[in-house]
Amino acid sequence: MKAKITKKTKFSEVLEGNPEMADFLMEKGMFCIGCPMAMQESLEDGALAHGIKPEKLIKEINKKLEKS
Repeated sequence: MKAKITKKTKFSEVLEGNPEMADFLMEKGMFCIGCPMAMQESLEDGALAHGIKPEKLIKEINKKLEKS
Protein backbone atom coordinates (compact mmCIF):
# COMPACT_ATOMS: atom_id res chain seq x y z
CA MET A 1 0.00 0.00 0.00
CA LYS A 2 1.30 3.43 -0.91
CA ALA A 3 1.64 6.11 1.75
CA LYS A 4 -1.19 8.60 1.79
CA ILE A 5 -0.28 12.01 0.40
CA THR A 6 -0.74 14.97 2.74
CA LYS A 7 -0.53 18.73 2.30
CA LYS A 8 3.00 18.59 3.77
CA THR A 9 4.20 16.06 1.17
CA LYS A 10 6.77 17.58 -1.17
CA PHE A 11 6.28 17.61 -4.94
CA SER A 12 9.46 15.57 -5.30
CA GLU A 13 8.06 12.86 -3.02
CA VAL A 14 4.85 12.61 -5.02
CA LEU A 15 6.62 12.39 -8.37
CA GLU A 16 9.38 10.07 -7.17
CA GLY A 17 7.06 7.11 -6.85
CA ASN A 18 4.32 8.33 -9.17
CA PRO A 19 5.77 10.02 -12.26
CA GLU A 20 2.34 9.86 -13.94
CA MET A 21 1.19 12.54 -11.48
CA ALA A 22 3.22 15.13 -13.41
CA ASP A 23 0.52 15.27 -16.10
CA PHE A 24 -2.21 15.66 -13.49
CA LEU A 25 -0.37 18.49 -11.73
CA MET A 26 0.26 20.28 -15.03
CA GLU A 27 -3.45 19.97 -15.89
CA LYS A 28 -4.05 21.88 -12.65
CA GLY A 29 -1.75 24.67 -13.88
CA MET A 30 1.20 23.64 -11.77
CA PHE A 31 3.85 23.82 -14.47
CA CYS A 32 6.53 24.66 -11.91
CA ILE A 33 7.03 20.98 -11.05
CA GLY A 34 10.12 20.98 -13.25
CA CYS A 35 11.76 23.74 -11.21
CA PRO A 36 14.35 22.41 -8.72
CA MET A 37 13.23 24.84 -6.02
CA ALA A 38 9.56 24.00 -6.48
CA MET A 39 10.31 20.30 -6.09
CA GLN A 40 11.22 21.02 -2.46
CA GLU A 41 7.92 22.82 -1.81
CA SER A 42 5.03 21.12 -0.12
CA LEU A 43 1.87 20.46 -2.08
CA GLU A 44 0.15 22.97 0.17
CA ASP A 45 2.65 25.73 -0.67
CA GLY A 46 2.39 25.02 -4.39
CA ALA A 47 -1.40 24.87 -4.34
CA LEU A 48 -1.69 28.17 -2.49
CA ALA A 49 0.77 29.82 -4.89
CA HIS A 50 -1.47 28.77 -7.79
CA GLY A 51 -4.80 29.67 -6.20
CA ILE A 52 -5.80 26.06 -5.64
CA LYS A 53 -7.40 24.81 -2.42
CA PRO A 54 -4.81 22.43 -0.90
CA GLU A 55 -7.42 20.13 0.63
CA LYS A 56 -9.14 19.64 -2.72
CA LEU A 57 -5.83 18.98 -4.51
CA ILE A 58 -4.74 16.41 -1.91
CA LYS A 59 -8.09 14.64 -2.09
CA GLU A 60 -7.87 14.43 -5.89
CA ILE A 61 -4.28 13.17 -5.81
CA ASN A 62 -5.07 10.44 -3.28
CA LYS A 63 -8.13 9.39 -5.26
CA LYS A 64 -6.03 9.07 -8.44
CA LEU A 65 -3.34 7.12 -6.62
CA GLU A 66 -5.90 4.72 -5.15
CA LYS A 67 -7.09 3.90 -8.69
CA SER A 68 -3.57 3.21 -9.99
